[in-house]
Amino acid sequence: MILRPFLTALAISGFALSPAAALAQQAPSKNTVQTRPHDFVALSKRLSPAVVNISTAQTIEINKGNKAFPKGSPLEKFNDFFGDGGDENRIARSLGSGFVIDKSGYIVTNNHVIEGADEIEVAFPNGSTYEAKLIGRDPSTDIALLKIEAGEDIPFVSFAGEDSAKVGEWVIAIGNPLGYSSSVAAGIVSARHRQMSMTNYDDFIQTDVAINKGNSGGPLFDMDGNVVGVNTAIVSPTGYSVGLSFSIPADLASSVVDQLREYGETRRGFLGVRVQKVNKSIAKAYKLKEPYGALIRSVNADSPAEKAGLKRGDLITALGGVKLENSGRLARIIAEAEIDAPLKVDFIRRKKRKSLDVVIERLEEKVEKQGGDKPKTDDKAVTGSVMGITVEEISDKLRARMRLDDEVKGVRITKVSLKSIAQGKLRKGDIIMEVAQEQVEGTEDFSKKMNAAAKSEEAILILVNRGGVPVFYSLEPEA
Repeated sequence: MILRPFLTALAISGFALSPAAALAQQAPSKNTVQTRPHDFVALSKRLSPAVVNISTAQTIEINKGNKAFPKGSPLEKFNDFFGDGGDENRIARSLGSGFVIDKSGYIVTNNHVIEGADEIEVAFPNGSTYEAKLIGRDPSTDIALLKIEAGEDIPFVSFAGEDSAKVGEWVIAIGNPLGYSSSVAAGIVSARHRQMSMTNYDDFIQTDVAINKGNSGGPLFDMDGNVVGVNTAIVSPTGYSVGLSFSIPADLASSVVDQLREYGETRRGFLGVRVQKVNKSIAKAYKLKEPYGALIRSVNADSPAEKAGLKRGDLITALGGVKLENSGRLARIIAEAEIDAPLKVDFIRRKKRKSLDVVIERLEEKVEKQGGDKPKTDDKAVTGSVMGITVEEISDKLRARMRLDDEVKGVRITKVSLKSIAQGKLRKGDIIMEVAQEQVEGTEDFSKKMNAAAKSEEAILILVNRGGVPVFYSLEPEA
């Protein structure tokens, strides 16, 4: 399953340095206490019975009236090879991995392993097979929970605690790569908190473990035998392991599993803001010594954020008293927050630190209404220029052509000179909505606000609407 160019949904094969060779290259000092095994024999023997192979079957309906070759054609007999010439529908099958987390038969795997399946079969290393029931699934994190009825207690493994996998630690993966059941692969944790633009909750563990097609949904173990991750995706130019594999961290996976087990669905928190990353330039504009937090670029109407008083331009620095290291963490923290309970939000507004409590609501799927196209009579274009940024008024005709909502106000950029302080940031077509967190009413107002902000000799925070998405930029007059 291709997630994007070179990004393959869980499965991969490759060559890795053997654990024995790696350990041989790192001889311990005299003062080093050996607390880890020299190999993975005992660990593999203990954990393998709880790791299962998952096979699925999905019926694909065939449109028998749509033949590749017409009746009577010399090539008519080849219609059968295109799957539409027989009397039976086509059956699509797939393989993956999973692991038992409870002696009563609850099994965790990836959503993409079982999605759309009519039948799910679970096979254990001892040869036992069972038909599995789908308890619940969560496409947003690619987690699914199954249940089998074995009639007896079965081997199981447990999730590790929060943030348990440390960079540089040994980990092993057990699964069903390319159909080879109970395969064990070892490596180290390469990085934490990787984001791959797969979901709003990306927080992957990166490893160099050889993961291949069929490993999807299988466990990633630490050296204590606890599950630190669920193997989910790889980056590869070939579709096979090149040492870039990614796993859903145990704390995220276990929280989703708990909800699926209790409710059959996930129940996430909802704040109602869209944020952007805080870079060095924006951090400087907010008087931060280092970039961290999340800058609010829009607030949903009637959302918990709006009800509590959060506004566009607020820079969130902490949630629940915990520093927000980066914007990517916000979505996950809010998703896991207690619903209908207050959450303390620390933020910076106009260079002043503030805090308030937001009552988190349950996230419901919403369909956003797009702005209408209501052409009106054209207005005469009014333009202005300051600091190498040339702008024009938003006429009714321009609003209709760009399909701008009535709430979008400001001026449109028509040109950014090569020597402008905005070069490389702002661009032609951007709608400048705010200067220094104040609404821009027109070209004259834009020039006035820009000149006033420049006199302060501080970074100027600009809010633009680009393709319907609000984005903040920080411009430095001294540049």
